[in-house]
Amino acid sequence: MSQLLLEQKEFSTCFMGREVKPGRDAALMRSLYQFRYEVYCNECGFLDGQDYPEQIETDEHDMSSSHFASFNPSAELAGYVRLVRPDAIQTFPFQNHCVTLLNGVELPPAAKSAEISRLMVRQDYRRRQPTRTELMDDSPQILLSLYRQMYEYSLANGIRYWYAAMERSLARALTRMSFSFRQIGPATDYYGPVAPYVADLRELEARLAEFNPALLSWMRSSIAEPVHG
Repeated sequence: MSQLLLEQKEFSTCFMGREVKPGRDAALMRSLYQFRYEVYCNECGFLDGQDYPEQIETDEHDMSSSHFASFNPSAELAGYVRLVRPDAIQTFPFQNHCVTLLNGVELPPAAKSAEISRLMVRQDYRRRQPTRTELMDDSPQILLSLYRQMYEYSLANGIRYWYAAMERSLARALTRMSFSFRQIGPATDYYGPVAPYVADLRELEARLAEFNPALLSWMRSSIAEPVHG
């Protein structure tokens, strides 16, 4: 994360996030499923594209998820993430793959938790030359716009804990942003080599209040986001 980004009063000036509701935003939701197919099947090879003949990637967790997207100033999709709530037996997708926990780990109440899932940034924003209107690294801005939407949603819906299965490099980058995730299990192969982590939003708020209060203020702000259909 560049120091320039952390000094900004507006932390995501080029990208705007919003919640996408399948019932209200059917066409946009299909575009997100197509985006997921492109990333998970074509770019990363995590899933076999032949299993998705319509070139849309969906799974059994989508109905119990809240979906969020980030858009550039031209209203083009730049990133996506979903928050998955617990299933009927109060478990999360990561528990099907990360079956071992570190010694002493106790999981928080499932009813107050959600899993960050399918976090992705469009390929040309992951490796691109900067323009005069954008910061040197676009990916952190896109991620911040998505995390801000998830945070606002979590506050409004009684979610205190976030699970995430992620690479160590992403965990380190989030720590530099003062987003504190604690590793709760060993690394495993879950769409690539990842380990399970958990974040307590109250602890995250306290850390941001100490180390980056401007970012916490921006995360809490209620700036109306434009609707892109």
